[in-house]
Amino acid sequence: MTRVFVYESLSGGADTGGEAAGELLAMGQAMRDAVVADLLALQTYHVSVATCKLAAAPAPLARPVTPHEGESAAHFVRRQAGAHDLAWVIAPETDGLLAALHPCVEPRRWLGCDLSAIEVATSKHATLAALAAAGIATPLAFEDSPEVDRWVVKPDDGAGALATRVHRGRAAAWADWRVRAAAGEHAVMEPWIEGCALSLSLMCGPRQAKLLCVNQQQLHADAQGWLSFRGVQGNAVPPADARFGALAALAAQVHGAIPGLRGFVGIDLVWHARLGPVVIEVNPRVTCAYVGLSSTLGRNLAADAIACHDRARAAAAASCHA
Repeated sequence: MTRVFVYESLSGGADTGGEAAGELLAMGQAMRDAVVADLLALQTYHVSVATCKLAAAPAPLARPVTPHEGESAAHFVRRQAGAHDLAWVIAPETDGLLAALHPCVEPRRWLGCDLSAIEVATSKHATLAALAAAGIATPLAFEDSPEVDRWVVKPDDGAGALATRVHRGRAAAWADWRVRAAAGEHAVMEPWIEGCALSLSLMCGPRQAKLLCVNQQQLHADAQGWLSFRGVQGNAVPPADARFGALAALAAQVHGAIPGLRGFVGIDLVWHARLGPVVIEVNPRVTCAYVGLSSTLGRNLAADAIACHDRARAAAAASCHA
């Protein structure tokens, strides 16, 4: 049977600066467990799962593996990936973690996006530049718009709503950006797009992206403007909705604009009342929307992700022999 190693960074023992004991760990475990459940349901894989003392035990039929004392995430992933046929890594782009783990796994074993796509998606600025160059609406299109009265400042490589603050007025946002820059932080400042916060869940192969579902994001800004992520309502916009066709077309555009998107990918966007979908960022990995999605859609997304991997490997081999 094929051996698969599943590594989710928070529950797998990566150094998280003390954040692992909170909500982030719970979200990480939920994504880990959803992927593992799908793999086990296929009954054709031996599944090993990275875990640590802070994390809950994985599914009984999965084999838990833990890092050695003091072992780095990169060394642990490299060691385990070499002992398995496939490796499925779930990690945030923050501090370049996902990009740093990619070279630890041989391409033939890596389930997920190519390094080139991860590197683009790791940077908010690079992502929006690539999308805008492809004619996709982004916040960059609103920088000189008189209708914008709120601006957002956030880490260029941040995940979710981490360290994200919404300001009334451009001057306040610039002041926030300058403080972060003086502290050595690489932050971006963008117009805040008013509208319905949505996310897309895609399954990406080498030639096309399939829109699996459209989700509703639950975001909250406190009195000081600090943004927090309150969860996601999966499959909130049905295919019969008038917006669905435009969002399916957008998924194909994003797939073309960022080569190397593979497997499960998320897109965060806002549906603007006048312009329609405005893309905020691309997540080159499993997101919270994966949890429960296989059951909702009546299809095993792990099987789809592995099929995408196999097609990409076959296409690459055919290209080399052409």
